[in-house]
Amino acid sequence: MKIGAPKEVHKGEARVAITPESAGHLQKLGYEVAIESGAGLDAGFTDEAYQEAGVEIVKTAAALWKVADIVAKVRPPTEAEVKRLSKGQTLISFFYPGSNEKLMELAKDRGATVIAMDMVPRISRAQKMDALSSMANIAGYRAVIEGANNFGRFLTGQVTAAGKVPPAKVLVVGAGVAGLAAIGTSTSLGAITYAFDVRPEVAEQIESMGAEFVYLEFEDDELPDGAETGGYAPPSSPEFQAKQLEKFRELAPDMDIVITTALIPNRAAPILWTKDMVEAMKPGSVIVDLAAERGGNCELTEKDALITTPNNVTIIGYTDFPSRMSTQSSTLYGNNIRHMMADLTPEKDGKVVHNMEDDVIRGATIAHEGEVTWPPPPPKVQAIAVQKKEKPKELTPEEKRAQEVAAFQAETKFQVGLLGVGGVLLLLAGLFTPASFMQHFIVFTLACFVGFQVIWGVAHSLHTPLMAVTNAISSIIILGALLQIGSGSALVTILAAAAVFMAGVNIFGGFLVTRRMLAMFQKS
Repeated sequence: MKIGAPKEVHKGEARVAITPESAGHLQKLGYEVAIESGAGLDAGFTDEAYQEAGVEIVKTAAALWKVADIVAKVRPPTEAEVKRLSKGQTLISFFYPGSNEKLMELAKDRGATVIAMDMVPRISRAQKMDALSSMANIAGYRAVIEGANNFGRFLTGQVTAAGKVPPAKVLVVGAGVAGLAAIGTSTSLGAITYAFDVRPEVAEQIESMGAEFVYLEFEDDELPDGAETGGYAPPSSPEFQAKQLEKFRELAPDMDIVITTALIPNRAAPILWTKDMVEAMKPGSVIVDLAAERGGNCELTEKDALITTPNNVTIIGYTDFPSRMSTQSSTLYGNNIRHMMADLTPEKDGKVVHNMEDDVIRGATIAHEGEVTWPPPPPKVQAIAVQKKEKPKELTPEEKRAQEVAAFQAETKFQVGLLGVGGVLLLLAGLFTPASFMQHFIVFTLACFVGFQVIWGVAHSLHTPLMAVTNAISSIIILGALLQIGSGSALVTILAAAAVFMAGVNIFGGFLVTRRMLAMFQKS
């Protein structure tokens, strides 16, 4: 069978569904690969590069649609492209079936199979095919770059001889894949970053990336549950929305860059940044609306446009952020496609096995064998979503005291038990061994006991390479060895000398490591 990728017809689209690298993987699955001439040029892949990878170059789109058994695209197909499909042919691309029911019906009538990459279920084993996440990751990164490009100063703070530059303040609304990518980019560029999400369980992820989570005063049982929608945030209650907007109005005057990423599957984007919030922002501020394709999270967003408001706030409503990084986007999307093909080709013999019992294949298939198969049934495997953590119960002072007493009693019983066992062992040793041995054994036991107790009392934070001198504390056993080195017994003297040597290595090795570590921080 042959898989091919035509040149994208959407204006300004620079991505391509198959790269020379992904073509090699497809060939290992047993497929022949073809591409329309010039399809990869805007993404930096020449026809010559494809030819070197063993890909057939087809001159026209019409010819490619005719010879390919499987057609891979990036953007949803146009009506003219769907009409090119034939019975038994397979189309793999973004499709957004909730917004393209007419095209879906047309594909069904043509007898074609359509796999929508935007419908890949968000379960663990499907992550490698999750094209939405791949593109959202790039969009989040690019949103910060576009915002910084239209912002009038540094994102990071600087103190120079010419004056002081404060760091920019960035607010990211929505902590999905795009939001987390934006947070990571913003913090790495030195901006003070704030982030909000209706799912409080993502606060830990946000804070681990160096941003500050914006909390709302709301009861836990009134918060939306993202687990029910495959990790996406579901619609919020009117009360929650009111609190959310109130918080954004409070933050608006202080923010320099606002990046909105909130989307709900198969719905228009919710309005989260209203006209009065834009008017409250400082002149020179920037809003980057990643939800512009679905109407936008900002009330004033214009799709595929950059506008400036009367109070000099720039609003960016581009819908082609991944396409602005076409080489990287095409590489990742090409990998998503070839992983999908790997699941469709279990025998690696170049033949598609469309298993509708497979959660991933069934979930992504929207038309098959003359039927519309969208929407799919819920996947058997639970979708990827961070589960809510129960807040630890706050203990009263009395409960804390009771816990401490119980812990002290348990530790005391343990130590008394050890002393008892040690006493019995010493008694037995005294009954069956000579007195000279007992003298040495008691010194050895006391040295081990004192050494253990001393090192156990050192805080764990001090056990670091820069504090390697604490090794000297653990080597207190050297005292016992020194006391025994002059013993009349040859065996005891040899063992004591060996103990002194090994303890000395431990002590001086610790000082040597500390010296070398400190030298790394000394100015040359």
